[in-house]
Amino acid sequence: MNLNMDVFRHRRRTAPERRELHRLEAIRAIATVEFAKGVIVLLLAFGVLSLVRNGNLWDFVEGILDFLHIDLDGRFAQRFLELADRLSDTKLWVLAVYAGCYCALRFTESYGLWKARVWAEWVALVSGAIYLPFEIYELFRRITIIRASVLIVNLGIVLYMLYLRTMARTEHPLVS
Repeated sequence: MNLNMDVFRHRRRTAPERRELHRLEAIRAIATVEFAKGVIVLLLAFGVLSLVRNGNLWDFVEGILDFLHIDLDGRFAQRFLELADRLSDTKLWVLAVYAGCYCALRFTESYGLWKARVWAEWVALVSGAIYLPFEIYELFRRITIIRASVLIVNLGIVLYMLYLRTMARTEHPLVS
């Protein structure tokens, strides 16, 4: 019965109220994506820090490759293992610090988007746009489903934020 009441209430909203509700839902969906990206990188950072403490990066990478059933004699696996061999504890700490900064940005951005703050829309637009050239380059190097999906999602976010900022400028030129 509550569901029907929600549908009824939704129909009684004015067109501008429905547009604002859809805008808020879209922004919160983007906030959820940004929050998830921050969580994933945070978990990776904790993983990197645990490797600094344990000091067995080679074994860890080898275990991941084995778990993923990747041939350890293959080109990809060899590159990955060589990278693991070259990483010192200092480089791992630097990676962890970068990951922490990235997480702070993603969590701040997701909070601001969830609260529908204009500054967060700008952060989402700029931070997403920065990655586009790299994502396009990687897609041209080798087309994969993951690379194409990442590009499409990021491009969608950037275009939507650009749309919101453009619409805000035309509706309220002095506010934005």
